[in-house]
Amino acid sequence: MDVLRPTLVRIGGRVYRKNLIQEQPFPPEEEDDFCAGPGDSADDDPCDAFVVEETERGFQCRVEVPSPLYKYIIGKKGETKKRLETETRTSISIPKPGVEGEVVITGQHRSGVVSARTRIDVLLDSFRKKQPFTHFLSFALNQPAIQEKFLQFKEEVLEKCSKDHGVSSSLFQNPAKLHLTLGTLVLLNGQEIQKACDLLQQCKEDFVDQITGGKPLTVEVAGVEYMNDDPAMTDVLYAKVHMKDGSDRLQMIADQLVERFVASGLMLKEWDRVKLHATVMNTLFRKDPTEERSNTIPGKSSFKERESFNGRNILKLFEDFYFGEVQLDSVRLSQRFSSDTSGYYATSGQL
Repeated sequence: MDVLRPTLVRIGGRVYRKNLIQEQPFPPEEEDDFCAGPGDSADDDPCDAFVVEETERGFQCRVEVPSPLYKYIIGKKGETKKRLETETRTSISIPKPGVEGEVVITGQHRSGVVSARTRIDVLLDSFRKKQPFTHFLSFALNQPAIQEKFLQFKEEVLEKCSKDHGVSSSLFQNPAKLHLTLGTLVLLNGQEIQKACDLLQQCKEDFVDQITGGKPLTVEVAGVEYMNDDPAMTDVLYAKVHMKDGSDRLQMIADQLVERFVASGLMLKEWDRVKLHATVMNTLFRKDPTEERSNTIPGKSSFKERESFNGRNILKLFEDFYFGEVQLDSVRLSQRFSSDTSGYYATSGQL
């Protein structure tokens, strides 16, 4: 890690630098330096993003933590929890495994409670980033006319390019699940799913209806492009999507939705702008046809598991292939590895 450019961690609207340091427990004689005295001002503590309550025995702070993340606060044989409690001079109460609830931090000194809360936030943020995503915001592109043209595309590709290295029928997307992905989310309990649904509805009121005028967006799906640098070593081939009227309204909605979800902490910022694309071929499908984007935990490479294909002929022959026109009338909070009665991903919420 570059010392001059440390990793930035966004938590509750605040940005923290994640510095590589060797933490040492505070010796007893330094207790006065570590703990806040009775006259310390609450305004000096970096806890604007959360509430620290004063109690008869000191101070406490409650934090909502999805039950799958409890183990990261506890650590192996309880070591992480013990270390946090010792170094911040607090007591940390965690619900039983599998039981949704609040983690409660208590201590005699406000600064210790604030320190414990901040460290737990950073710890959970780090492990949350390693979780495979559970949901994603999507526009469905599985209308019958689009599916029919996609199947035509698949048939012609296999007819004309099946001898090209790595090309096979298993690479193609399930036509019932054709979609645009706007962004991915890690939602670990019902409360987080509801929060995402509520935010989606808020976005509709705040800007989506204004941009669309309350009417569906007419888009065209036409042409194919590849993700990586070498068409002879293609992993993802996608169909391009654009507004039929030539406007940038679809891009505006996608970018503003992602910006709002990133600001809420429900989504991680990956790019400055959303890349509007509909995956039609993906080498990950070769291993798992239910996959919609990635079957690996972020940070762990899947390079060795993927067998790229030579997409040069496909790009040459189908550069301007027309998949059709479609009306986009809703953004969906789609659940990964799921299907509804239409064959599309199960929907947790939509606008």
